[in-house]
Amino acid sequence: MLYKTRGIVFRFTKYGETSIIVNIFTESFGLQSYIVNGVRSKTAKNKIALFQPLTLLELVVYNKENANIKRIKELKCVHPFQSLSSDIKKSTIGMFMIEMMNKTIKEESHTGDFFSFLFNSIQTLDLLEEGAENFHLIFLLKLSRYLGFGAHSISEVLGHRMIGDDEEKLLAILLTLNLQETVKMTGVQRKNLLEIILLFYADHLDYLGEIRSIPILREVLDN
Repeated sequence: MLYKTRGIVFRFTKYGETSIIVNIFTESFGLQSYIVNGVRSKTAKNKIALFQPLTLLELVVYNKENANIKRIKELKCVHPFQSLSSDIKKSTIGMFMIEMMNKTIKEESHTGDFFSFLFNSIQTLDLLEEGAENFHLIFLLKLSRYLGFGAHSISEVLGHRMIGDDEEKLLAILLTLNLQETVKMTGVQRKNLLEIILLFYADHLDYLGEIRSIPILREVLDN
């Protein structure tokens, strides 16, 4: 049967000479894998651009319940990026966000409100006029709540760890902010708070592992 749903591209891998397998987090079915034929051919007219990570799509898909890899009938981009692809800070934050989403979102059951949060977060980052440098910190704190171990207080995030008074105050503020807001901090404070939040994630997720985008994130945001 055919179904219409929104989707967020997580990643794609090459398949054969001209095809790809693309992982898309859908509003209706959670994380799904789709095969797209011919998209890497010389006549594809840059259609591969629709499958870049974080692309926001509207899809018509075939959904066979027992199929591991499914097919897309129609798709279109519903929010062409205005600045996320061209602004170095935003694109670096987006790279970090998609890596964290790939590492933490595994189940098909993550739909509904969770999808809306991710979709709106990507749109918000793209449309922000200023203050993007702290966006990833607020995003991580909010994401944890959808993953089931939500950060609601300083003590939940810190656990047995200690941080300086100024950073503790900043963490308290970050816990109250929405994605459009920001707070002033130094590069060192941003770096330390990210480390604390990622340790909080590691306390709850056995499979977090190395986050490869962090060195680039620090180079762009904290220097």
